[in-house]
Amino acid sequence: MVARLNSELPSILDMSAACSFLFDTTVQIISTHSQVHDLALDFNRLPFNATFYSIDSPYNLPVHERYSFHKGVHKLWVFSSDKPLYRGSHTFPRCEIAIDGYKYTKGIWQFEGYIFVPQGTTRVGVMQIFGADPPVATTMMLHVYNGDLYYYRHTVVIRNIYNKWIRLNVIHDVEGNDVEVYINGDLKFKGNGRGGTTHYFKCGVYAEGRKSGYMESRWRDIKVFRKFS
Repeated sequence: MVARLNSELPSILDMSAACSFLFDTTVQIISTHSQVHDLALDFNRLPFNATFYSIDSPYNLPVHERYSFHKGVHKLWVFSSDKPLYRGSHTFPRCEIAIDGYKYTKGIWQFEGYIFVPQGTTRVGVMQIFGADPPVATTMMLHVYNGDLYYYRHTVVIRNIYNKWIRLNVIHDVEGNDVEVYINGDLKFKGNGRGGTTHYFKCGVYAEGRKSGYMESRWRDIKVFRKFS
């Protein structure tokens, strides 16, 4: 069952400035009876290691004070009092894996990763597709509010994600102007893209207003796939 609706998104956090904008979109909310898909079908898996990503973190701290990689798990955390990414920025604290080694302008691209969010982390972005038509900066963002995963601030993707590993897949069809979000193989969200010329995936923690004092997400088995339409 698919419920389709037209809605106006509330203000979102622009990655390049602490501004909020309204953006119209069409989304589909997928029921819990969604069919499980073979998400790797027809995709080519790309190499993924530290040469394909960088870490965005508070400008005044060494990266290792907000990021670790141990036994295959990426751990990223920030405090609400942390500085932004660069001096003079009005954005909120973040620590993110920026997969900028795979910037793309066309085709169908897929992100896969297992995410763990500890209880208490709230009002924070944990995954995004960077790049969109101005004035916004992102094609898609997933946020955590009180243990639930949201598309931006508007649409619930899945409830109750605290303290468990969840497989997340995000597929972006650039020419098709389409974004899909899968949880443990189930399609949970389908919506429109937001334009832009260049995109890449990011995951970690990116705080927003009225955030928790401490924010953390962990990631493992990150993969990137592509196919050309």
